[in-house]
Amino acid sequence: MNWQWLIIAYAVLSWSARVVMVPVILRRRFNPGTALSWLGLIFLIPEVGLPLYWLLGVAHLGQKRAASHRRVVSADKTKQRELAVQAYRQRPVVDPQQQVMVRQAEALSGNAIVGGNRAEPIATGDDLIVGLCRDIDAATDHVHLLYYIFVDDSIGGQLIDALMRAAGRGVTCRLLVDASGSRKFLRSARCAALRRAGVDVRGALPVQLWRKKLARIDLRNHRKLTVVDGRIAYTGSHNIVVEDYGHRWAGKWADLSARFTGPIVAQVQSVFLDDWEFESGVRLDDEKLFPDLEPMGEVTGHVVPTGPSHATQTFQRVLVAALGCAQRKIIMTTPYLVPDEPTMLSLAMAAARGVEVTIIIPKRCDHPLVGAAARAYIEPLLEAGVRIARYTPGLLHSKTITVDDALAMIGSANLDIRSFELNFELSMLLYGPDITGRLRFVQQSYLDHAEEVSLEQWQRRPMVFKLIEQAAALFSPLL
Repeated sequence: MNWQWLIIAYAVLSWSARVVMVPVILRRRFNPGTALSWLGLIFLIPEVGLPLYWLLGVAHLGQKRAASHRRVVSADKTKQRELAVQAYRQRPVVDPQQQVMVRQAEALSGNAIVGGNRAEPIATGDDLIVGLCRDIDAATDHVHLLYYIFVDDSIGGQLIDALMRAAGRGVTCRLLVDASGSRKFLRSARCAALRRAGVDVRGALPVQLWRKKLARIDLRNHRKLTVVDGRIAYTGSHNIVVEDYGHRWAGKWADLSARFTGPIVAQVQSVFLDDWEFESGVRLDDEKLFPDLEPMGEVTGHVVPTGPSHATQTFQRVLVAALGCAQRKIIMTTPYLVPDEPTMLSLAMAAARGVEVTIIIPKRCDHPLVGAAARAYIEPLLEAGVRIARYTPGLLHSKTITVDDALAMIGSANLDIRSFELNFELSMLLYGPDITGRLRFVQQSYLDHAEEVSLEQWQRRPMVFKLIEQAAALFSPLL
């Protein structure tokens, strides 16, 4: 009898929870696909769906944290406006087809396009660490670093040593790492040694099960950047970790970052200072952080930080605007191809109007569920006329876009819902044929080591693979 009552009680509680969650999810104003995914998971397996929703179902920082971040960014707009006024006095000329892109990016970021910059692409982790250590060793005032993953290995160890040397000679060093992506480092002896040497090390978005400060535990700071003396900046897709990090069966990671000099460095600095204040509560306003920056090259561009603190600050808007400007050719590289409906539509529309659209993805993904979901999107993209190539030497982790001969984009954002809605990301939008050509040269090197997928070949795959991939795609809004 007791067992019967337990079963009845469980059934009543289970169905009550299902019914209660319907208005809860609908009030969250998810897009229909995300709402259906959550409701489906909760109705089918409430024992799994309810805990997951409690941990992951809120795609925002939480009201207090979001308001705090907005205050930080708003307070920093004074300096950004000064930079924007200076930029508009000498506003660079860009391709007329890119004017929509420029206006969209400026509206999202508050950063005007600035000319007179130099951009040097960096394709390997070894080259990146050599450049970082060289510039840090030459620093005279400050070094700022922000990375999602920071590991004390043969790459990170060199950077740690360089920071210790810099702090030892009186340079102010600040290191901000994501509390989840770099959790082992934050608990390590080397991190403690850095702090003893005078380096200020902080964890971004600390993970708390009860989330007093953070509403969703998988919202992460996914940015990667370094600023030296306010005059040199690095950003891109490289984490501070060896290239065969993690799932070695997927092969070495292929990343792309760039070293920047010129006025655009002030915009990268502003992003770091906002994130630093958000995590530490300390506002840095020393005038040495923003030295006068002379023109250093011919590259025009601006920085576009995106994240979950504002509903409109999404990488998706930047991406859709870029795709809409294309007239002849688009090449994209991304490790995770899990697009939403607006992005799929934009890609299909570009191909339909005669634009040659190519997406390069890794053949092997380090996250099996994400990889299976990504494969579900290959067939509809091929049917729409999009060219798909799969990079074979390793995990293609580079996040780049080139549009015609006019726009190059490099940064930390992936082609997935996480980068669109959940993570703090950083994108560099660069205009002009020279930088676009240099970035496309790197993209072509990926294509040279990739297998192109044909629609006929893809449709001949075993049905069991297709069913698994379609099942994985059902969770795309949650990935």
